[in-house]
Amino acid sequence: MFVKHLKESKKMSETKKSILISIGLLVLFIIVGELITGDGSRGKENMTEYEKLVGLGENQAHVPGPIEVFKLAVKELSDPFYDNGPNDKGIGTQLFFSILRVMAGYFLSVIIAIPIGFLIGMSPVFYKALQPYIQILKPISPLAWMPLALFVIKDSIMSSIFVIFICSIWPMLINTAFGVMSVKKDFLNVGKTLEMSNVKMAFTIILPAALPTIFTGLRISMGISWLVIVAAEMLVGGTGIGYYVWNEWNNLDLASVVFSILMIGVVGMFLDSMISFISKYFNYQE
Repeated sequence: MFVKHLKESKKMSETKKSILISIGLLVLFIIVGELITGDGSRGKENMTEYEKLVGLGENQAHVPGPIEVFKLAVKELSDPFYDNGPNDKGIGTQLFFSILRVMAGYFLSVIIAIPIGFLIGMSPVFYKALQPYIQILKPISPLAWMPLALFVIKDSIMSSIFVIFICSIWPMLINTAFGVMSVKKDFLNVGKTLEMSNVKMAFTIILPAALPTIFTGLRISMGISWLVIVAAEMLVGGTGIGYYVWNEWNNLDLASVVFSILMIGVVGMFLDSMISFISKYFNYQE
């Protein structure tokens, strides 16, 4: 009992230390950020009337400090779903469109990658037959597919979804195949002893044993999908967080650019945590 209490106390102590270190790093980042950044203001006292008239006295583009970004974040998040036209939508609206596209391409790749991964993992013949194609297609940059997708599909939204699909399918497929191939032979022999069909063996023995590896592929694919959608939306424009970043850059509003970068990170962390949370309910234990 004493040993258990000691371990719990030690664990709580480590948690408190990690929280304090995180807070300290945040405070240090804010202080340093404020010291090394400016507000973009120009001195007007020595300017002529003409210089002021043509706008030389206006604030110039600058790297924003943490406090400036924080103020903008409060303003944006107070009304994240406003819609004032094609080029002026709230951060919530932009993120919503991006997440929809990511989920569409992601779930399409789940539907295709996991069954094919099972087939490759269970059949050495299919593994050898498909391996060359996988190794050729896997390293291709997702954005290299975008011009072809735009020409064939002729729709920017569907092209973005296709790019998400083509980039997220490979980690799922490879991890599924690896998980299936890694199932212990003893488990398979039990299934053969019980005279299970291949389909029943796949669902009752192979799938539970391969799930941890499959979920690893799902997490990797989600991270890649969220990375790619930002770049894809910069190319195709319209709506989405990638377009939001590019549009604010064109406006030289770097505070909005930094804010959107932070929101991309927060949403990416949420998507990864969501899959990690779900995977805990499917942990396989021998």
